[in-house]
Amino acid sequence: MFTKLFILFTTVSLLEIFVLVKVGNFLGAWPTVSLVVVTALIGSALVRSQGLQLLQQLQQRIAKGEMPGQQLIEGIMLITTGVLLVTPGFVTDLCGLLLLQPAIRGAIAKTILANVKFSPATMSSGFSPSHSGFSKNNIDNDVIEGEFERKDDNK
Repeated sequence: MFTKLFILFTTVSLLEIFVLVKVGNFLGAWPTVSLVVVTALIGSALVRSQGLQLLQQLQQRIAKGEMPGQQLIEGIMLITTGVLLVTPGFVTDLCGLLLLQPAIRGAIAKTILANVKFSPATMSSGFSPSHSGFSKNNIDNDVIEGEFERKDDNK
């Protein structure tokens, strides 16, 4: 896994440098830097607006009592998109702009959901007995809730 990540990051970095040099030779240094900054600013604004829309969809799914799996995956993808758009370079900006498209992001999220297996342990809510001894299903029936007040006998 480490080798694959190393190759990926090295390839993307070298490709970014190559593209930046080519664009810099064509446009000049300052216009290239300005273009990278502008794409980062515009991308950040778009990620923010789409993140707010996604948050509303997530809240609607939760209110209906549905599992918001796709919205959660798309949220992680939006975070990745933000990182890609803020990273200086045109290749990462292109990848980020592709992930900003709701149709592309939705298709990738559906593919991920279709290929991920969920076990009952990962789908449960609350604490499991193996972690801390507390669970929604492990309630002690001898507990009586109430309030108390300590009164001094010396008064």
